[in-house]
Amino acid sequence: MWRTGGWNVMTEQKKRGKAILQVQDLTKRFGGLVAVNNLTLDVCEGEICALIGPNGSGKTTVLNLITGIYEIDGGSVTFENAQIQGEPPHSICWRGVARTFQNIRILGGQTVFENALLGKGYGNGGSGVLQTVLDTVKFRKERETFTAEVDEILEFVGLSDLRNERARNLPYGKQRILEIGRALITKPRLLLLDEPAAGLNSKEIYDLMELIEKINDRGITVLLIEHRMELVGKLANLVFVLNHGSKIAEGSFDVIKEDPAVIEAYLGKGGN
Repeated sequence: MWRTGGWNVMTEQKKRGKAILQVQDLTKRFGGLVAVNNLTLDVCEGEICALIGPNGSGKTTVLNLITGIYEIDGGSVTFENAQIQGEPPHSICWRGVARTFQNIRILGGQTVFENALLGKGYGNGGSGVLQTVLDTVKFRKERETFTAEVDEILEFVGLSDLRNERARNLPYGKQRILEIGRALITKPRLLLLDEPAAGLNSKEIYDLMELIEKINDRGITVLLIEHRMELVGKLANLVFVLNHGSKIAEGSFDVIKEDPAVIEAYLGKGGN
């Protein structure tokens, strides 16, 4: 059963929990273009929030700023009460912020298991290069732990039966799920999804929505970019709408879909 979406933040703001992510006056310029313009938004613990807007409105740039891929030109990004702007992407990931990308980034020649294992990254284990080369007891125990963690995640996302399959042989929808699974390996507290439903058919979108709900039920907060409004309407507690890098609306899906500024942007009068 799908959730009914979110609440009207104007009348029920007090029902939101503690903010896990706070973006304050975030600004990014590329030459003379202001891609993100003084953006302020809060994502609270346990929520599924959506960031929507016309193509070119700055949505992916926001995720790139949050995760340290781009340097910010103004404002701040706070995760769990610590400012993280200026930190490299791997440090932000280790803090508990994981993400996926618009374009699938998997290694086609590697197995599903090997791709998921990449989510462990560097610095998550205690073994050094020498211990790895010598195959020490510490390294073997660490490898067993990592293997168990990856297998648990593959079971959770529904890919355990494809564990040893080459990633390039997976249907496109399964490749999307694999990317989400790899992000979950990092044990995030905040998961950022950049257009996870892009290119999926109706059955795959249904499966994706079920998975996002399962992820959220594990206590992981979700912020997603999405053009599929049926997905946003059924999952998102709160929706932020961008146009030309500025926030033009914020509220429940039922509220923002009636907002004149949002309607105008999506009709193309204010879009790109």
